Amino acid sequence: MGPKLDAILFEAAQPVPFLQAWAAQRSLQQRLLAQPDGPEAVLLLEHEPCYTLGRGASESFLRFDPRRPPLPLHRIDRGGEVTHHAPGQLVLYPVLNLQRHGADLHHYLRQLEQVVIDVLAGLDLEGERIAGLTGVWLEGRKVAAIGVGARRWISQHGLALNVDGDLAGFAAVVPCGLSDRPVGRLVDWRPELTGQQLRGPLLGAFAQRFGLDLRPPNPQEGLQGW
Repeated sequence: MGPKLDAILFEAAQPVPFLQAWAAQRSLQQRLLAQPDGPEAVLLLEHEPCYTLGRGASESFLRFDPRRPPLPLHRIDRGGEVTHHAPGQLVLYPVLNLQRHGADLHHYLRQLEQVVIDVLAGLDLEGERIAGLTGVWLEGRKVAAIGVGARRWISQHGLALNVDGDLAGFAAVVPCGLSDRPVGRLVDWRPELTGQQLRGPLLGAFAQRFGLDLRPPNPQEGLQGW
C-alpha cells in the first residue's frame, strides 16, 4: 500500500438532524468535485430519529402514511430502500474520490461491509454477508445498513451500525425492504458496549481499509454551522 491519503474527520458529539448532515456531505462533495486532488473527508455522527428513503425506494415498505410520518421522513439520493436512524446508531459518511479507491461502486460497497466485519472481529463477533444483499448480519440479524450515492465518482452517504440504540422505530417500516430479515444491535451480543466506545474502532477500521490519514479540520476547512 502506498502513502496514506489525507482525509478530514468531522465528528459530532451530539445527535445531528438528518438534513444538516446531508447538507454537510453535499458541501464536502462539491468541494472535492471542484478540487479532485484535494483532501477527502468523513463524517462520524449519530442522527436525531428519522426515516430515509433511497432514490427509487418504495413507499410500500412504510407502515404509516408518508403524508403523516411519526418521525421526519426524507427521500434522498442514495441507493437502497427505507431505513431508520436514531441515537445509539453510529453513522459514517465518507466523501471520497472513488477514482482513488478502485472506481467501482460494487467494490466500494463490499469495502464498507468489510469495515464493519473488521470492527465486529475486534469484538470477537463474526459478521456475515448475505449473497445478493448489501449490509452486515450477525446470527441472521442485520446490524449494519449501507447505502451510497456518488456524483462523478465523489461519494456521499455510507453506513449505519446499530450499537446500543432503541430499535423500536424500525417496527414502523420494512427495513431495507427485507420483511424476513430482522434488525439487531451489538449490545444484544456485547451488553457492556456503547456507541461512544465503538467510535474509535470504527474510524480505525475505516481508515485502515481505505488507506486514509484522518485528521481534524483546519480552521478554513470547517463546515458552516457544523
